[in-house]
Amino acid sequence: MQKIGFAEALDSIVATDNRYHRDAYVFLRDALDYTTKQQKKSKGAAVRHVAGPELLEGVRTYALKEFGPMVPTVFSHWGIERCEDVGNMVFNLIDAGIFGKTEQDSIDDFKAVYDFRDAFVKPFQPSPSGAAQLPPALPEPKIS
Repeated sequence: MQKIGFAEALDSIVATDNRYHRDAYVFLRDALDYTTKQQKKSKGAAVRHVAGPELLEGVRTYALKEFGPMVPTVFSHWGIERCEDVGNMVFNLIDAGIFGKTEQDSIDDFKAVYDFRDAFVKPFQPSPSGAAQLPPALPEPKIS
């Protein structure tokens, strides 16, 4: 069987599930790459499987880096309103053979990991001193 390419997989995914914009899947792939590179930098280890909460933290960090205060607008345009949407996209990519998963991976790994308002709006609201400040990274996800 011939392996399907990313572009062909996206064609199939958006044809059958139009909840999310094609560009959202491209962003998600880039966020996964960003996440694995950050893990390699911080842990010095070879790239390994990225669990749902780890990917969501990477999505959060990468989105803030790429879009700044426009994250809510961009994500809304793409159909992404909460962590579960990222999970749905991940599992669409898994079903298309683009992303892999382990037996421990579940769509539930993406449920309410963080609130989008806390993650993407609050960092740009003025502090009492009048300056917007980026929040510290979310705590390291506990993976069993």
